[in-house]
Amino acid sequence: MDYIKEYKQFVSSYYFNEAIRITIGITLPAIVFSYFGKLEIGLILSLGAMAVSASDIPGPIHQRRNGMLATIALIFFSSVITGYINHHPLLLGVGITIFCFSLSFIGAYGARVNSIGFAGILIMILTLDMRAEGVDVLIHGLFLVAGGLWYTMLSLALFGVRPYKIIQQALGDNIIAIGDYFGTRALFYDKNADYDKVYKMLMEEQQQIQDKQTLLREMLFKSRNIVKESTVTGRTLLIIFTESIDLFEKSSATFYNYEAMHKRFDDSGILSHFQQMIYVIVDELHQIGLAVQSGRPPRATRKLNNELKLLQTRFEEFANKYRNPETFDSLVNMRKLLQSVEEITLRIYTLHHYTRYDRKKIKEYKLSGNYEYFVTKTDLDIEILKENFSLKSNSFRHAIRVTLACILGYGVANLLELQYSYWVLLTIIVILKPTYSVTRQRNYQRLLGTFVGALGGLALLYLIPTQNGKFAAMIFLMIITYSFMRTKYLVSVIFMTAFIMIFFYLLNSHNFYEIFKSRLIDTTVGSIIAFIAAYILVPSWEKTQLNTYISSALKTSKKYFETVAATFATGAMNDLDYKLSRKEAFIEQANLSGGFTRMMNEPKSKQGDLKKIHQMVVLIYTLNSHIVSLASFARGFKNKYGDEDFHAIKDDITAELNEALLHIAHKEVTEAQHHAPIELKEELDELVSKRRLELQQGLVETETRKVLVEFKPVVDQFLFISRIAGDIKKLAKSF
Repeated sequence: MDYIKEYKQFVSSYYFNEAIRITIGITLPAIVFSYFGKLEIGLILSLGAMAVSASDIPGPIHQRRNGMLATIALIFFSSVITGYINHHPLLLGVGITIFCFSLSFIGAYGARVNSIGFAGILIMILTLDMRAEGVDVLIHGLFLVAGGLWYTMLSLALFGVRPYKIIQQALGDNIIAIGDYFGTRALFYDKNADYDKVYKMLMEEQQQIQDKQTLLREMLFKSRNIVKESTVTGRTLLIIFTESIDLFEKSSATFYNYEAMHKRFDDSGILSHFQQMIYVIVDELHQIGLAVQSGRPPRATRKLNNELKLLQTRFEEFANKYRNPETFDSLVNMRKLLQSVEEITLRIYTLHHYTRYDRKKIKEYKLSGNYEYFVTKTDLDIEILKENFSLKSNSFRHAIRVTLACILGYGVANLLELQYSYWVLLTIIVILKPTYSVTRQRNYQRLLGTFVGALGGLALLYLIPTQNGKFAAMIFLMIITYSFMRTKYLVSVIFMTAFIMIFFYLLNSHNFYEIFKSRLIDTTVGSIIAFIAAYILVPSWEKTQLNTYISSALKTSKKYFETVAATFATGAMNDLDYKLSRKEAFIEQANLSGGFTRMMNEPKSKQGDLKKIHQMVVLIYTLNSHIVSLASFARGFKNKYGDEDFHAIKDDITAELNEALLHIAHKEVTEAQHHAPIELKEELDELVSKRRLELQQGLVETETRKVLVEFKPVVDQFLFISRIAGDIKKLAKSF
């Protein structure tokens, strides 16, 4: 592992910068007011800042601003209401029920609104321990508002100073993730590749990349100063993002059956040379991603170009050695693989160029103006809540689960006479997520992280003798905590527990060990309740959703295929239709693989037929990979070789996918005979036979060869897709 590169990627990432912002936003009020002897006020302000920071998730600046302002209003309302009913058990029970259900249920509006609701529940829970009365409750609420306003102004001020920084960091992170995806695909070139394992890794990585690209679309396409192309920086970021999406598409292409490739060419050594070239591509993408994150152009290198020339030389030697009538058709496919690597290399150099923010080159780039089609409009229509007000809705089920778990947690805490009952509820809302698999993972990580972090915190308290040293350690631990909060939850919990321990020690060293013991007990109680709630209280198992995921993925893949295949039949491609269909196919494929991954982490008794579903997930992934490969030929091919052949096979493949969808929906299917693939293959076989005869006669450069080199890869992709569609239909019958 290149630790220097890993370190650079970490310190220039959004997560590290976010951690520093949150740490400053939370700690500064407490430090300042402590200096003036008003630590209690400072802590309330810090609490308000912490609540607002929870809703300050990445996105367009106007959405971030509105979200933080909404959070400020909500935490004031939440704290005041809870403060006034705190001394009335019956009213408090009603209040916990209303707050937990309503603020969890609004998560149906999306991630940002969900984070706002979480902040409201968080303040409600932390106010349970408040003993203020009368006007002091309002004053407490106003201090929370002041802390929230302080954090909001800090966040907006930092954006004003560096308005493009968050997009650069997210974009760089996306490019690095694409590099990792390339690296995983390189594993297919290993002699003893574990194909199932590699496919699983690829699908998980693709889901992460789709999430990153969705976020980038939100930030880029909903930011007026960027889509209006008013600045060189904004226009450059838009270009880099567009190019990175096309590059990711290229990385998904499959030109060859890997098992057949290994069987035929393992002994030649050419596959290891392709693999080495891919690893050089990975390194280049990591360098570009780091450059985009930091805002500085990457270091110029000729390594990529030199490696490509070496691969080209080795490929020609390999082709000359293995060229014969029996292998020439396989060599055609291998040459297409080389051409794909050449195109990817060219795109990487293009990305390198744009990271220099060259004003002249940026202006020459023609951008599309149809950005509104690629983002989902923010809709807070009440109809969304009405549609989700049903046990069929995961949002509704989750809201019920959180509500019942919190009521149970509060009752158990009071029954056991736990000193800090609010910590039990806090543990519950942090752990309990809409899906069982994520909740189980969070539960395990929370418990393990708490106990490991507690031991680490005790060690630091023992090893660091001075108060200033302990405070400096706490700040460092906070930065690490928030750096990994969104990516590595276990690491985050370990450091969070340690910094909270130091915080309580600095706050009250006399009762520290009593507080420490209580926290461990409360966390354990909260974890047990969260686990029980996830398993028993209106659980939502992924197997009930898998058929929906599969149908959505198949529908979008079918549309993607039709858009691409139409190009060969008509000779024209609509760029907007193509990019939209590609985006939808990739997103639904990622949703399917995500649902399958979550299902695998659920109890075995709640799982579906894993083998069958995994086979379907891989088939849809492979289908899209071959559609990507087919699309790479589309623009230059036009309709040179008879559009009736491609019309027929396009219609046959579409019909088979439609039949598969009917089988999955358990509807009556009238299956037709599909002859187009056979006819197209016969046409190709005639051409191949003619070429073999030419080679036997010593004829190398002929018109037949030129036609075959262009025609065969396209037909091969249609035939690959046809076979996959047939396999999908056959498998769909068993659903």
